[in-house]
Amino acid sequence: MTDDSTRTDEHDPGPDRQSDASTEAARRASRERIMADARRMRDDAKRVGRETGRNLGQFDYRRPRGPVKADLEDTHGHYPHDTHPILVPGIAIDEQRRKYSLDTIIFAIAGGLTVAFVIWGISSPASVASVAQSAYDWATLNVGWLFNLVAIIILVSLLILAFSPYGKIPLGKDGETSEFSTFSWVAMLFAAGIGIGVLFFGPSEPLTYFISPPPLTNDPETTEALHGAMAQTYFHWGFHAWAMYALVGGAIAYAAYRRGRSLLLSSIFQTLFGKRQTEGFAGKLVDIFAIVATLFGTAAALGIAAMQIGTGVSIVSGAGPMTNNMLVVIILVLTLGFIISAVSGVSRGIRYLSSINIVLTVGIVALVLFLGPTLYLLNLLPSAFMEYLGSMFDMMGRSLSWGAETQEFQSLWTVYYWAWWISWSPFVGTFIARISRGRSIRQFILGTIFIPSTLLFVAYGIMGGTSIWMYRSGASGFTDSMEAPEVFFSLIDNLPYVEWLPFVVIIVLAIFFITSADSASVVMGMLTSRGDQEPKKWVVVFWGLVMSGIAVVMLLLGDASALEGLQQLVIVTAVPFALVMLFIIVAWFKELRTDPLALRRQYALNAVDNAVVAGADAYGDDFALQVVPTEPGDGANGGIDSEHGDYTDWYQRTDENGEPVGFDYETGEWADGWTPDDDSANTEDSAATEESTAAEADAGETTDADSGTASAMESDPDSVTDPEADSGPDRREDHS
Repeated sequence: MTDDSTRTDEHDPGPDRQSDASTEAARRASRERIMADARRMRDDAKRVGRETGRNLGQFDYRRPRGPVKADLEDTHGHYPHDTHPILVPGIAIDEQRRKYSLDTIIFAIAGGLTVAFVIWGISSPASVASVAQSAYDWATLNVGWLFNLVAIIILVSLLILAFSPYGKIPLGKDGETSEFSTFSWVAMLFAAGIGIGVLFFGPSEPLTYFISPPPLTNDPETTEALHGAMAQTYFHWGFHAWAMYALVGGAIAYAAYRRGRSLLLSSIFQTLFGKRQTEGFAGKLVDIFAIVATLFGTAAALGIAAMQIGTGVSIVSGAGPMTNNMLVVIILVLTLGFIISAVSGVSRGIRYLSSINIVLTVGIVALVLFLGPTLYLLNLLPSAFMEYLGSMFDMMGRSLSWGAETQEFQSLWTVYYWAWWISWSPFVGTFIARISRGRSIRQFILGTIFIPSTLLFVAYGIMGGTSIWMYRSGASGFTDSMEAPEVFFSLIDNLPYVEWLPFVVIIVLAIFFITSADSASVVMGMLTSRGDQEPKKWVVVFWGLVMSGIAVVMLLLGDASALEGLQQLVIVTAVPFALVMLFIIVAWFKELRTDPLALRRQYALNAVDNAVVAGADAYGDDFALQVVPTEPGDGANGGIDSEHGDYTDWYQRTDENGEPVGFDYETGEWADGWTPDDDSANTEDSAATEESTAAEADAGETTDADSGTASAMESDPDSVTDPEADSGPDRREDHS
């Protein structure tokens, strides 16, 4: 510098210092000036942070803000277990201490209402049919728009969430690896999407749309009707359906494996409702709605399985047309099989049969592909998928405003499907939550929406394309008035070399009935047992019996081959849970904004943005970043009140009775000496606790992280490093 002496005189406190001071003195004066500038720039850091540190804030609505600076002098550092919220790695459900027991209120209300309905339906089916028809007419006319809106909002919201910064948040603790490999995870997602629908609706639904296209679309039995039929089927079974499952599954997985709560639907709402209401009236109401929706949604699937089995038995045995009495007998026999499975302990073997069932179903689809019109199907599949993508927005926009005929079609098909998926979402959502631990929200959402949908597009394209091809070719048994359960058996009757296949199909459908009843009953047992993942057997059997009873009532509302009774009750009972689905979106977004990873990102953006602006303003290109303490409220937190209950209440550890107890996040030790081995119900979870200890071992002792920021320092190789800065918690990099 050419004017070093002038600058030295300006900053030298000694009046007798000579003009020819040494270079070392000049450097010392320069460092003092830099520190003075840094102190000045700290006052601007808070203002700059508010203007520049908003990258994550696009979803960060109403983040709790701290008190004014004057009130912050002695407030920082009071965190549960002396751990700042950005340093919490997450809490897994198997690391919590809780007692499971039957929730008598939920069990009494949900069980009492559904049992009363079954008794009413069996004793007076005509009365139930009249009430159900009236409720169905009102719901489809007045609330049909709600189901369409819910389906659209859920899909759009999840895609936004997946590609937002929140998509990086794991459904588990920091650093936790996925419980299942990607291949196994994809296989299980595929299994969740393969069921009775492929064999029942796969061949029949596209054929129905081909013969009778949706109003104001295509002429019947044309090439346009063919592709439109496939697109309409994909619309009902594709992205929108799996987005509903992804919403419930993702929210449950986050609450259980990131926040350490029970596997209950109500656990999702703790941040929105508050802990008291979540464990009280509001939470119980949510769980009751979930139970009722699951009961009727699963009962509809069981009823469809019984219809398909009955049709197969009639064809194989030559017993004549299927009747309601035949269906009731079939349901009773299969329900007996479910009870034996649940009580005798052979459920593990049933689950193995379920895996075999998936293989058999895929094998049946493959047989249709290779024994049917293979070349025709290979050309149809990509064309049908592109037709689906091209007409998706048009199908999303159809409603009552398109006229009475469109409204009737929507009620019979689209609204029914949205209601059915909403009813199934607690069941399927819980399953995919339990297999997705450790995956990021982005991977979970995109995988759950697109992987099963794509596989179903292939399966439904093969089955539906083959049935339409056979109908157009005049194949035996195909008419324009055939019932839905008959389509599949007519299809395989026209394939060569598979005279034995109807017997296999009946076995596949029977296994599907038993495994679906078993799995859904376990989920409802969990909902009535405060989240116990191994509910009592009698509770599981009770819900299975109620489910079968509802399936019988549904079938009694129509004739032996009609879907009207199933559709009516599914739509009516899904209305309350459709509203719950919208609240799940709000609750999940609200909770993600206080996630430790989201906070770390916000702190990092604030600190770096503040420092870069301050450094460029003071030193141009020649500056570096350094962690130094600031005045309370002026640091990296950007005014966030990190001691607010939204950030801290969730990681206060408690004992089995809900009383606060000390816990060391660094060592994973409880203050009262409790270990997972002390609770026999959690013996198998001790390994998970040891894993959590390793993930938390890098947590340090600093508790005033709010008052640290990255400040700009001139990149002078001789500058003195502030010793206080050296004590900054480098371990944060491990949690970022």
